[in-house]
Amino acid sequence: MGFMPLHDESHRSDRAGWLRAAVLGADDGLVSTAALLVGLIAAGATKNTLLTSGVAALSAGALAMAIGEYVSVSAQADAEKADVRKETRELAEEPERELEELASIYEARGLSAELAMTVAKYLHEHDALGAHLRDELGHDERTRARPFQAAGVSAASFATGALLPLGAIVAATVSLRTSILVAITIVSMCLLGAVGARLGGAPALRGALRVGIGGCLALAITYGVGLALGTAI
Repeated sequence: MGFMPLHDESHRSDRAGWLRAAVLGADDGLVSTAALLVGLIAAGATKNTLLTSGVAALSAGALAMAIGEYVSVSAQADAEKADVRKETRELAEEPERELEELASIYEARGLSAELAMTVAKYLHEHDALGAHLRDELGHDERTRARPFQAAGVSAASFATGALLPLGAIVAATVSLRTSILVAITIVSMCLLGAVGARLGGAPALRGALRVGIGGCLALAITYGVGLALGTAI
């Protein structure tokens, strides 16, 4: 009978594969789209121009995020596969040296030399490759690279983030357009930062301030650029 855990456990690292892509995508979609729209408003763009530009930014950004994440995470997956091939070859060609290497790892972690070798032999008999990937190289199934998952999450989260400032443009009147857009964007950025921080086990306030301050700077800079260009042209 195999080992059965006494209770279910959930750890932050279980979310690492998709959490980074989701938070990065949503933040990028929200900030980049809102900053673009704020700059266009400052330059005097019409509502039709704002909506066209916003939808184009959403589409292009979501696709760019998906492709970027896929390429990046695929490179990580390729490295992991290369490690598997290397360890498989070494186990086949030099099993004794690999056994001693695994035992030395456990000994360095505090086991006696005799116990370390006993554990290494036991693991070599049952799952030598898994033991080396886990304890020598630090591979973990929970954090394994998943390119398609990262690409899908990035695209969806970017689009979700970009929809918020676009919705503000649709709903707001001309006189309140800038105020509503900025307000919705800042509140959304702070909420996103807080949620991302909590999911990762960090203080919510720190996460909210981290994202909120950075986003406000982006809005201010693009508004200034749009104002300067709109006046100059």
